[in-house]
Amino acid sequence: MTSPHADDTRANSFATPPPECPAHSTGAVTGRRRLYGPEADADPMALYELLRAEHGSVAPVLLHGDVPAWLVLGHRENEEVARTPSRFSRDSRRWLELQKGNVALDSPLLPIVAWQPMCSFVDGEEHQRLRAAVTQSMERFDGRGIRRYVNRFANQLVDTFCSDGHADLVTRFAGHLPMLVMTQLLGMSEDYGPRLVEAAQDMMKGSETAIASNDYVVRTLQALVARKRATPGKDFASWLIGNSAALTDDEAVEHLRLVLIAGYSTTANLIVNTLRMVLTDRRFRASLAGLQMTIPDALEQSLWDAPPFTAVYGRWATGDTELGGQRIKSGDMLVLCLAAGNVDPAVRPDPTVPMYGNRSHLAFSRGPHECPGQDLGRAIADTGIDALLTRLPDLALAVDEEELTWTPTLLSRNLDALPVTFTPRRPAQSATPAAPWPTTPPAQRATATATAPTRAEMPPTAPPIPLPPQHAPQHAPQQRTPWWQALTRWLRGR
Repeated sequence: MTSPHADDTRANSFATPPPECPAHSTGAVTGRRRLYGPEADADPMALYELLRAEHGSVAPVLLHGDVPAWLVLGHRENEEVARTPSRFSRDSRRWLELQKGNVALDSPLLPIVAWQPMCSFVDGEEHQRLRAAVTQSMERFDGRGIRRYVNRFANQLVDTFCSDGHADLVTRFAGHLPMLVMTQLLGMSEDYGPRLVEAAQDMMKGSETAIASNDYVVRTLQALVARKRATPGKDFASWLIGNSAALTDDEAVEHLRLVLIAGYSTTANLIVNTLRMVLTDRRFRASLAGLQMTIPDALEQSLWDAPPFTAVYGRWATGDTELGGQRIKSGDMLVLCLAAGNVDPAVRPDPTVPMYGNRSHLAFSRGPHECPGQDLGRAIADTGIDALLTRLPDLALAVDEEELTWTPTLLSRNLDALPVTFTPRRPAQSATPAAPWPTTPPAQRATATATAPTRAEMPPTAPPIPLPPQHAPQHAPQQRTPWWQALTRWLRGR
């Protein structure tokens, strides 16, 4: 057994891998594999399998800044960690490396794992109170109403490119459909959609403007909470605010942000990954065409093979314990590797065998912190893909599958583009065409303004996404300290 705080010499006993192999990137001192860097980003699944071969179901790894942690690779071990908060807590204030000052203030880990007053960062009674407000509010959704929204927006998006005969399904369809639906469900004007898509994508990439994008989302939601407290409606924001849990304004904003950003990113990835599978796997497309498999079956297969989140950061050991043959110290961080757990040979000895109808994958995790919006995400993806394939039944990939590229993030591996061709068709007469969506990355724009919502719905200030550094004014006002850096300094007693 090994400890993440002791030098690991086992990795050095293996033959030196070729330079292009992900295994080549190891910590200079410990010999532990890094979960970041160009080699790991190039083929994360290959790295996971190498770690599984070396260490079994739980592997010692290095995160950004060479911070030690444990990567949970086994399906059973993922479930064990997720289902036992008494041993593995979601409260990141327990993180020993953070307490010791070993996590840099500008670490990309902090925006994801720094503690916040949300249900996803607490356990026990407080978790039950906060999560109940979210789940009870979601239970009030009308499933048929959601599908009507999805059909309407999906057809509007298809109308913007159906006469062209070609399109990128990432930028023209999957990247926008979930946000259009989410803004409606939260009780916001659909005019917010384009700007919130840009902000959400910017935040998930962790770009130089991610802090400003997060601030825009927070201000927008603060204005929404104030409006819904004064004039409640039949929407998620109003139900959340009016729940018996009596959330404060800050709690309401944080949970709306969680639902909006997590719901958008996971659903967009689910749509893209499923469409890629449909377009690249002949057996998959043939099964759909032959009605041997439904779109919900296709979604579940995608959730097995390409979960929207490849990993979840994280859990923290509440005391010294053992997992997968490894000694875990109190305060150690564990990263749940959902993608690796889904292909664990213990549950999938042959990963090529279809898993239609099997929902025992880890895509939405397990236990008390299991994704509460998974059925909503499935409904949006199922209805949206069905609408797209109905309108454009002869969709075909416009490039060789080998030409597709991905951009890695801490939580996921996102397809950059999914170019397709099809027979040009007229826009649907019954649908109102949506305005063209902006496709220029936010950081490359001199100015960027959202389609104007009503004044009552606008946050007090909604500045354009900032200029890239090379074009920014020389005397820009000083930015306030990000909340996760302030928290980190407080934990360190500074």
